Amino acid sequence: MNDQAIEQEIQDKQLTSPRLSPEHIDDMIIAGSYHVFPGTTVTVCCLTLRNGTKLVGTNYGAIDPKQHDWDRGKQEAYNEAREQVWQLEGYLLRQRLHEQQGNIRGGS
Repeated sequence: MNDQAIEQEIQDKQLTSPRLSPEHIDDMIIAGSYHVFPGTTVTVCCLTLRNGTKLVGTNYGAIDPKQHDWDRGKQEAYNEAREQVWQLEGYLLRQRLHEQQGNIRGGS
């Protein structure tokens, strides 16, 4: 299921708790750069977030470089790095909610 389908399902169910959205995740990303290691099909994507954090995603591509789809390799490396943004932003949201409940010092 892609981001748009998940978002539609959440809206259809009228779920209203604080949450992250695909737009929020994309807004956190300010730059992306790619590197393909010479002689390989290994593609690396490095995303830079608003606060300067760098996240890396990789795609190992096809066994035969002649069969490798470079655009797909870049997209899959990007997707892997973007998934890490969800994890970090999810942690931050959970921490904010935890603190709002008066649990400033930790615990459950």
